[in-house]
Amino acid sequence: MQKSLSTAFKSTLMLALVVMLFNTCAYNPVTGKKELSLMSTEKEINLGKSYDPQVVAQYGLYENDEIQKFITDKGKEMAAVSHRPELPYEFKVLDSPIINAFAVPGGYVYFTRGILAHFNNEAEFAGVLGHEIGHITARHSAKQYTKQTLAQVGFIAGVIASKEFRNYADVAQQSLGLLFLKFSRDNESQSDQLGVEYSTKIGYDAVKMANFFNTLKRMRGDAEGPPTMLSTHPDPGDRYNKVGQLAQKWQAKDPGANYAVNRDSYLRMIDGLIYGEDPRQGYFDDGKFFHPELKFEFPVPNQWQTLNSPQAVQMGQKDGKAMMVLRIAQGESLDAAAQSFVTDNKLTLVNSSKRRINGLNSVQVLASQPAAQDQSGNQSPELKIVAYFYEYNGLMYQILGVAQSVDYPVYSRDFENTMENFRQLRDQNRINVQPERVDVVKVNRSGSLRSVLQANGVASDRLEEFAILNSMELNDNIASGTLIKVVGK
Repeated sequence: MQKSLSTAFKSTLMLALVVMLFNTCAYNPVTGKKELSLMSTEKEINLGKSYDPQVVAQYGLYENDEIQKFITDKGKEMAAVSHRPELPYEFKVLDSPIINAFAVPGGYVYFTRGILAHFNNEAEFAGVLGHEIGHITARHSAKQYTKQTLAQVGFIAGVIASKEFRNYADVAQQSLGLLFLKFSRDNESQSDQLGVEYSTKIGYDAVKMANFFNTLKRMRGDAEGPPTMLSTHPDPGDRYNKVGQLAQKWQAKDPGANYAVNRDSYLRMIDGLIYGEDPRQGYFDDGKFFHPELKFEFPVPNQWQTLNSPQAVQMGQKDGKAMMVLRIAQGESLDAAAQSFVTDNKLTLVNSSKRRINGLNSVQVLASQPAAQDQSGNQSPELKIVAYFYEYNGLMYQILGVAQSVDYPVYSRDFENTMENFRQLRDQNRINVQPERVDVVKVNRSGSLRSVLQANGVASDRLEEFAILNSMELNDNIASGTLIKVVGK
């Protein structure tokens, strides 16, 4: 009797599992097949909505109405011919020099100004736009979610901050990690195919998409810092050839069509685009951080790693044993901000004081976070946290330093040197610094790209950089009247 009940129970359980798996199968509009998925379309859309504010906070938006209208118009046109036209697509330009484009579930597609500077025509842009939309329509992020292979990128977390105090680093580690998944080669190949298909369908020459991948290959080895398209989009050796072949096959279906490239119109559109880091948003130089717009400065410990983002300036010792973060403090007063910091983080206050530092009202707090055991039984060490709060130019700033209690004496002098020297920026040379911008010029005299660049004031140590920027070789012959990109201020 017991055996038969057990058999019946197992049969019922198996049936329930089969039903559950059937119900979690989703239709893939690209392949036309059902596949196991733990992410519904509704969840994809909700995830995209939740990631978007984090992306904007981390990077900031690049304000240019003409460029924004262009990518929105082209994005909507391409989304309409995609396999999932019903999604609420949004297309945004991020204020970052990183050369990247990425998409998240639900229809959010992002281009950095860094990658826009490296496109040389509309067709290159359209190919990459189609590639990113392809990740969405083929549900690649949803598949990765189902496999539980979220990349734990978290920008600077894990590089300069140990896991014990990442909570203080102002990074959304797991959720933003989804933006930088390394898709499989099959996923990338499928998105390449979709990029060719979608860009061809709206009238662009998809061969140029292959040319842009060649530009990325030339840049390999120069990628540093947060994830770039080189690290997030694996590049098989024959990808350039495969994309070119795919483009030719699609164009062969309508051999009489006139596929657009639109080089000059694209270059004119990005004329004046900020190129590289924008020092107006803050920059590190000569052992200090300077912010020309907010007019403050402070020293950075020697050989610490650094990252500046719109919401925080992060600094960390290379082995992750100590970190500092500057951000805007919240509260009605310095006292309230300091008290909230201690309370919200459930810290034990060691001491606090008030005084003026470099002419600024300031509150200093030293606190600790007791050792604790998590649900998995892992023991986290005791932390010591020092935080300085300043009142300056109508805003309140906070610099906090974090280290394990046993390490705190080693780094306390670094913390103090930075926090005691937060001050008004007065040096006009530092205040008036300007970013480099893409400068589109017309070649007046035919010659090699090398000679043309030199004639336009490009330094010898940057010639290869600008050859790549123009997707050309230095010995290419450039005809008079051709538009090329150099950089000015």
